[in-house]
Amino acid sequence: MQYRRLGASGLQLSALSFGAWVTFGRQVDRKLARELLACAFDRGVNYFDNAEVYAAGLAETIMGDALADLRLPRDAYCVSSKVYFGALADPKPTQRGLSRKHVTEACHQALRRLRVDYLDCYFCHRPDPETPVTETVWAMDTLIRQGKVLYWGTSEWPADAIREAHAAAAKYNLHAPTMEQPQYNLLHRERVEVEYAPLYREFGMGTTIWSPLASGMLTGKYLQGTPAGSRLTQPGYEWLRERFESVEGRADMARVAKLVLIARELGVAPAQFAVAWCLKNPHVSTVMLGATTVAQMEENFGALDVVGKLDDAVMQRIDAALT
Repeated sequence: MQYRRLGASGLQLSALSFGAWVTFGRQVDRKLARELLACAFDRGVNYFDNAEVYAAGLAETIMGDALADLRLPRDAYCVSSKVYFGALADPKPTQRGLSRKHVTEACHQALRRLRVDYLDCYFCHRPDPETPVTETVWAMDTLIRQGKVLYWGTSEWPADAIREAHAAAAKYNLHAPTMEQPQYNLLHRERVEVEYAPLYREFGMGTTIWSPLASGMLTGKYLQGTPAGSRLTQPGYEWLRERFESVEGRADMARVAKLVLIARELGVAPAQFAVAWCLKNPHVSTVMLGATTVAQMEENFGALDVVGKLDDAVMQRIDAALT
């Protein structure tokens, strides 16, 4: 495993990490979670990502139980949660958002579900137009000073809002956001490569990126239709199926077909190819993977060996295939 600093911080995260989105609580139960986490940890993964909204809190409960079962040394791994959407299907006004109250309550709830004394990373899952950014910065700073959170960050915030958070932190001598958790993959590049580019220089922001396979599209498995048991067949993901079947989705699928050809010429799996491409970006602190089988996870780890095959000539071919 390779390790990268989380932005300008001293925290060393595994280049590949493991997240609970979509799978935990739906396709992954406590037993399978234990197997997946054990496999990841044995391969050097030290960062596990979660959120209050994933499976209405069940994803965190399953992960916490599995981590407790494994008895991993707490100082050898990092765990995160995210706050904004709430953990209920129909949350009350104070059970969602980024108010001081919900940020604090959600942290305590995540600690209980994950069965830990502190969160290594705590993210604001989306910007909250109903809460002043300064209030959220104060709330996060308080949790850090209390020892309940070590690093806080944002997820899918516009760059201007991140700058506002840094300005508030500087004005009141508070802890500023250390990292951002954006979507980043071969089909979704602009925010990480263009909008956030100044933030790496100005604030030393790190990134823990999600959906490196574009919800499975970049594996190439949807080129011949929708496989049984895939994410597109899961209840609650009708929106994703509509996205794949849209005009934009069909255009992306044509690009995927070209990328799959390049991957096959290199003799690597399309999924490994896509993850390796993400790792080529030096501003990516860690690439978060999802998996429902140990075999799938083991295959994804092969991306580390593929990075070296993506030389300048291959990267130029990739860019050409995406135009």
